[in-house]
Amino acid sequence: MKSQKSNAYLTVCVTLCIAILLSLFLVLLDGVRRNGARMEAECVTDIGLQSILAEYHRELMKQYNLFAIDASYGTALCSKTNTEAHLRKYLKKNLDYGDVLLSGYLYGDFLALNLEQAELTKVSILSDSGGSVFRKCAIDAVRADVGLELLDELQGWMQTMEVNGLESGKEEAEKQRLDAEIEEYDGMEIEIKEDEWTTLEVDNPTDVLEAQKGLGILKLVIGEEESISSNAIYTDSLILERMEQGQINQGNIVVEAGADLADRFLFQEYMLRYMGHYGEEYEEDALRYQIEYLIAGNSNDVDNLKSVANRLCMIREAANAAYLWSNGGKRAEISAIAASVCTLIALPELTVLLEAAILLAWAYAESIYDVKSLLAGGRIPLMKNDSSWHCSLSTALGGNLQEATREGEGLSYIDYLRMFMMMTDVDTITARAMNMVEADIRMTPGNAQFRLDGCYETVEACIRIGSPHGYHYEITRKVSYN
Repeated sequence: MKSQKSNAYLTVCVTLCIAILLSLFLVLLDGVRRNGARMEAECVTDIGLQSILAEYHRELMKQYNLFAIDASYGTALCSKTNTEAHLRKYLKKNLDYGDVLLSGYLYGDFLALNLEQAELTKVSILSDSGGSVFRKCAIDAVRADVGLELLDELQGWMQTMEVNGLESGKEEAEKQRLDAEIEEYDGMEIEIKEDEWTTLEVDNPTDVLEAQKGLGILKLVIGEEESISSNAIYTDSLILERMEQGQINQGNIVVEAGADLADRFLFQEYMLRYMGHYGEEYEEDALRYQIEYLIAGNSNDVDNLKSVANRLCMIREAANAAYLWSNGGKRAEISAIAASVCTLIALPELTVLLEAAILLAWAYAESIYDVKSLLAGGRIPLMKNDSSWHCSLSTALGGNLQEATREGEGLSYIDYLRMFMMMTDVDTITARAMNMVEADIRMTPGNAQFRLDGCYETVEACIRIGSPHGYHYEITRKVSYN
């Protein structure tokens, strides 16, 4: 009887222990399922978002080293619904165990998670804030490879230009004014003796050189115009026009629009690295002279190169004129020519006008040589001295413009392009750069409708994952290429 009573106590004790252990086990099991489901939901979310980032536009990366999701996926419609569909596909695939071998027999879906919602709540588009996102991505693409040592030199060059007024363009206008005044004397009747008159015949010593200006700047500095690219782009469908018409997609992530001087410099270096210019063209691009397009903004290569060449000539003419005004020896040569002309026609009051006209003509002849040399790959100092001057007065007035040289010291053509870009409004440069990117990408197979305002650089997604066991997880994640 005593033994039976002891066995009853043991049975009760074991029953109570098993009940407690079973409750603990079930609590632990529920905790494992709950936390395992949370961890799987987070992992699947991260994998899904990284998967859509992995679908970056291949041509954009190949040509311009920029990473972005093309929300059109090769179609005519740029919409975040396309990206949401891709995100849902990856999320469902990673939540599904159906592709596991013999999953219906060997495994059970312990967590049984399913996707309830996947929505992109925020996106950052390359064209946002007037292209600030595009500019930021471009800067990041070269930041590690480009030093800022050249920036100090660039600032020094620009300061020299500003101090000397090299961008004023007044020399050419002044030359035209002087020529007009000199021409007024031609055919004028003057009294040489009492009641004896004569008609003046004034031969302007600069007429031969002036006649050459009519050939056009490209003919003077390049010669063989057939070697110049005739490429053109149709800008009406490109992003700059769409931005002006307010017809672009907008993201909803706040982007800092400002850019300091170092960032502007890095952005310019990015463009010089990934875009072509005269002397270093990329045959597959829509325009051969892309840097010239960024500066001039014309839709064809000829006009862009002509604009930059004219601007170069204007700067060089101003710098060369400043050197001639300061050089006593060369001023003496000019005075001798002017005095001989005025002596022949007995009109000394014309001397000052002729001296100024001859000086500007000489400066122009030297500037043609400078631009020729720059386009041929040579170097020209911003401000010249006796050792860097090339053109003699007799060859200048005779219209015998010197051939270019690939040697020399000073600034290269690219250095002058750097200054021109720095003097151009950064938003204008950015918009034109985006135009070039769109035009180039559209020339590649399958990208005829490519749009930069459909390229996402950053996305934020709200994802809701549930389970029939009563668990629901809402996760918000932001991912970016930077």
